[in-house]
Amino acid sequence: MRDSSTIGLRLDGLPLSGFHWRLLGLIAAGMYFDSFDIYIAGTVLAALIHSGESTLKLNATFVSVTFIGMMVGAWLSGVLGDRFGRRFSYQINLGIYGFASIAAALAPSIYWLIFFRLVMGLGMGAEIVVGYATLSEFIPAAWRGRFGTILNLIINTSLFLSTFLGWLIVPHYGWRWMFVIAGCGALVVWILRKSMLESPRWLAARGRTDEAEQIVARIETACGVDPAVAREAARSAARQATRDAAQTVAPAAARMSELFSRRLLTRTITAITVLVALFIVNYAFVSWIPTFLVKQGHSMSNSLGLTALMFAGGPVGSLIAFALAERVGRKWGIVAFSLVCVAFGVAYPFAQSAAMITLLGFAITACIYVLSSFSVASYVPELFPTELRLRGSGLANTIGRAVSIVVPYAVAAAFAGFGISGVIALIVATLLLQALIVGVLGAETKHRSLEAIAAETGDATRGDAGERAAAAVSR
Repeated sequence: MRDSSTIGLRLDGLPLSGFHWRLLGLIAAGMYFDSFDIYIAGTVLAALIHSGESTLKLNATFVSVTFIGMMVGAWLSGVLGDRFGRRFSYQINLGIYGFASIAAALAPSIYWLIFFRLVMGLGMGAEIVVGYATLSEFIPAAWRGRFGTILNLIINTSLFLSTFLGWLIVPHYGWRWMFVIAGCGALVVWILRKSMLESPRWLAARGRTDEAEQIVARIETACGVDPAVAREAARSAARQATRDAAQTVAPAAARMSELFSRRLLTRTITAITVLVALFIVNYAFVSWIPTFLVKQGHSMSNSLGLTALMFAGGPVGSLIAFALAERVGRKWGIVAFSLVCVAFGVAYPFAQSAAMITLLGFAITACIYVLSSFSVASYVPELFPTELRLRGSGLANTIGRAVSIVVPYAVAAAFAGFGISGVIALIVATLLLQALIVGVLGAETKHRSLEAIAAETGDATRGDAGERAAAAVSR
């Protein structure tokens, strides 16, 4: 008998090996070029204005269609990924924005460029949903949070590379080469990722247990584990867990409406909350800080210099998250750093010297990236059962992207009416609401199998049994 309930136990019982690091590398490479493609917008748009090929209004349209495409892409990737598989979804979205980037490099006018940017947005919005969720389904529970933070750290370095290459290339060779780099890089990864395996957890959830068994056996062999021994240990642990729970786990419904059922509603609310909060805080502070500094009387050069120092807090925040992901946990990590960020935010309007402004900005940026590592990179995919994981993550990302479209207008209104204090008040209120909702409704996922986290939504006893089984297999 090949029992689908043992698939997750066997994956969580594996020792960390080269297989897991190669998987991380392939997923990170695709998401890196996705992020790179997002960040080149500033350089490209400035060059288009300078050359007379665009206007401020058309540039604004370019930015808007990017977010619209990403919003739709996040939604579609959830639907397609749960229906046709993780492998299908991450390959099709990577191909979309890779080929669209090449097409953008050949665009004959700004209008065609805007159209191709919309298509690129579909792929870019999908990649963030599929990448993090796929990684979570392969990595053992004891390392899942840390791998999410590593992936987040790798992706965030694309901001520096895109800015640096833009400085080197655009003045001498033009803006089109930025899209060539992004598109070619994405297509190379697209070819390399054809060898990636389908998620055994997804296959098992779809009833394709023979395929799931074969893939898990290949992974176990690659990790130096005897599949026969691991299979029997997992079955024994699963039988014991079933006896302890006095019942078997009923499969969860796979309809989208299940996300709003009593069983999963608190998970859905939590996921939406953390992503909406992340996008509000990120776009209200990180994207606007150079403008704030100029408006407060700093020169353009001084403003950009201070901003660069503040943004150095990003990698530091990702490293902090790596150190704490499996110690503090994702739930209480989000709560704690929301409150820490509130404290720094409250102090920020009272800073007078450039040194203190920079120090507090550095600290706020670090907190934002800690929250990013905990939430979008780790926590959100963990909250949903396998058969609804991408749709749950996609829904939360879709709503987050929709909110991000209106955030600039809210920030501009707050700044116009109350100055920097108004913007900080918006950030503080968002973080306090996040801390409250996650603290009250959120589930802790630290060191827990995805199956145990999912089972908890139906019955706490089943969740405990799943954890005991996972621990037995690990031993």
